[in-house]
Amino acid sequence: MIRLLFNTVFIPFLQIIESGSYDERNYVKKAINWALRQIGKRNVKLNEMAIRTAKRLAKLDSKSAKWIASDALRELTNEKIKKRLPP
Repeated sequence: MIRLLFNTVFIPFLQIIESGSYDERNYVKKAINWALRQIGKRNVKLNEMAIRTAKRLAKLDSKSAKWIASDALRELTNEKIKKRLPP
């Protein structure tokens, strides 16, 4: 129950990350990427949601979004990272 409430805090940020992924400014692009990766490393459920978000970003017609997606997917799908995730 607590984990579900905890997850609901982060879910709206995934939508913000998606909407900001078009921004080509370097610091914004890096911040969005960092936020997506950190949310995805909180637990298994958020990892799955962050991976789905990154895959959606990869399909967008934006150089910035594609960079964010590829970098985030590289880390979020890494087996070492996945093993450390709490359930």
